[in-house]
Amino acid sequence: MILDNVESFHELDPEDMLAEIDALPDQLQTAWELGQKSPLPAGKAYRHIVLAGMGGSAIGGDLLRAYAATSASVPIVVWRNYSLPAFVRGPESLVIISSHSGNTEEALSAFEEAKKVGASLITLTTGGKLAERAGQADIPLWIFEHTGQPRAAVGFSFGLLLAAVSRLGLIADPKEEIADAILQMRNQQKEIQAPVPVVQNIAKRIAGQLMGRLPIILAAEHLVPVARRWTTQINELAKAIAQYNELPEADHNMIAGVNNPEALFGSTMVLFLRTTGFHPRNLQRTDLTKQLMMLEGFNTDFIDVNGETRLAQQWTALHFGDYVAYYLALSYKENPTPIPVLEEFKRRMIES
Repeated sequence: MILDNVESFHELDPEDMLAEIDALPDQLQTAWELGQKSPLPAGKAYRHIVLAGMGGSAIGGDLLRAYAATSASVPIVVWRNYSLPAFVRGPESLVIISSHSGNTEEALSAFEEAKKVGASLITLTTGGKLAERAGQADIPLWIFEHTGQPRAAVGFSFGLLLAAVSRLGLIADPKEEIADAILQMRNQQKEIQAPVPVVQNIAKRIAGQLMGRLPIILAAEHLVPVARRWTTQINELAKAIAQYNELPEADHNMIAGVNNPEALFGSTMVLFLRTTGFHPRNLQRTDLTKQLMMLEGFNTDFIDVNGETRLAQQWTALHFGDYVAYYLALSYKENPTPIPVLEEFKRRMIES
């Protein structure tokens, strides 16, 4: 079985995406520590925070918004587009631009708009045009070192944001929570890393369940961006189609679609990310929604998430999903690192 032949992994994974996934707990810790000494804008009284970015640079914003939803003192908005929302005006608007390469055109557009309207700014990047423009304008520049794919830098895109909003006093200090989340990730790794055989490795077994099927990932509350991350990792690593949805919203529309086309139901795998940290009614909805879909002929399963805190639950679930997507990529005999379709699309956008 290919997933138990670890020595052969390098043939399909010459750029060593597995090492990136293995190192994610260390990356998150590095990001948090780097964020403690990076420069902050002069303003202090903010009405809202807008986190502008795309792809792997934006998922950190989704995770932060969901994590801080019950505790942040100001609204947090994730902006995946050109320009900025019309409500962003003046120094009381804090805009954080996140671009791994520093050359993402949507992020650069948001940066220029933020300067135009006089917003407070922080920039997160490895370099590129964003770093150059921030330096020229004397805008707080948070540089991190990462040479891999943007999606493999999720620890930076989240950890730096978490440090920023914490140091600005917009959320309570999460130092103990993040230390616990990193510890829980490392403990979980012992059971799902590559050397652990399929019979003992639940991540490999879940990847096997997804083979030849359309994955649909459902979650509630702070795990919704994790469901999105599972989906995009399956897309980009395994080069496979996947979808996600969120509860309780899905119970007001998605579950109506359980009649047609019936022939496809057996080729679908619906995974429910579940934690005791959910609101009791969302826990009940998770159970009942799974039961309904199973009785209608869908393949279904629970992914029970580790951790006592929202942060630990987010990050153990996210890390678990990265391993699942990686093992699915190998099962499909796909190189998990390059994404030629996206590169070709970017080339066409540049030329158009």
